[in-house]
Formats: sequence, C-alpha cells, structure tokens
Amino acid sequence: MRPSSRSTEARDFAGLADDPDDRGSAALEFIVVGLLLLVPLVYVVVSLGLIQGQALGVEAGARHVARAVAGASDAADADRRAERVLASVAGEYGIDPDRLDLSLECAPAGGACPRAGATLLVGVRTTVALPLVPPVFGLDRIAVIPVEATAAQRVSRFWEAG
Repeated sequence: MRPSSRSTEARDFAGLADDPDDRGSAALEFIVVGLLLLVPLVYVVVSLGLIQGQALGVEAGARHVARAVAGASDAADADRRAERVLASVAGEYGIDPDRLDLSLECAPAGGACPRAGATLLVGVRTTVALPLVPPVFGLDRIAVIPVEATAAQRVSRFWEAG
C-alpha cells in the first residue's frame, strides 16, 4: 500500500464533502420524498379503515336483522325488532342511520314477506364518505364508497301473519 495513493483518495473525498452546493441536500431530499410518500399512504390506510369498519357494521346489521325478523312472532314485532337492531348497529359502528337502506325479500317470491317457512333475504346498504374531501363542486357526493351486505335466514313455520 502506497501512502501517496491513500492521501489522494482522502483528498478527493474531502474535496467532494467541501462542495457547498451538496452540503445537507441528502437530508432534505429524504424528508421531502418521505413526506410525499407518507401522506398518501396514511390517507389510504385511514380510508380503508373507515370502509372496513362500515363494512363490518353493515354485515352485522344484515345478519342480526335477519335473525331478529325470522324469530319475531308477527309482522308488527318484526318491524320493531328490525328498527331496534338497525339503530343499535348504527350506534355501535358509527354509521349514519339516515344513510342505511334495508331491504327484505322472501324466497320463494310471492305473498307476504316475511311468512311462515320462507327464506328471508335481508340486505343492508350504506355509503362511506372518504375523509378530507371538501364539499366543493359536489365532490363530497361523488367521493363515496357503497358498502352492502346480505344475509339469509329461514322463517319459523310457526310464524303468525297477523
């Protein structure tokens, strides 16, 4: 190993480090690029968390409404049970009750729904508004994700139509 080559390498490296145009730019570039990548990533994580929470709530609502209505004694009791279950699910999962849509169908089709021995199909639907979308030019109405769930439950053969 020659001492002259070592000192030349050290001088070349020191000369690069003393260039005033490059001093501190790596840290600045790291911060800028990090923020540009981190902010959208955090937004996506928060949005997906909201959508997942609402999806779990809608699924729970459909399942519990189907069970409550199928186990009711008559149509009036079924309506009361469905309203109470939806209100409870909306409160627990933070869903706006005004945005919840409930649909009830019976299979096979025809006749009153629910009815004895039929399969009750319950659908619950809502929309999830994306966070931080301003109400400018109707963007808040466009930036929503629809979420829906269905559940099926057999109605008791002892159901009373009254």
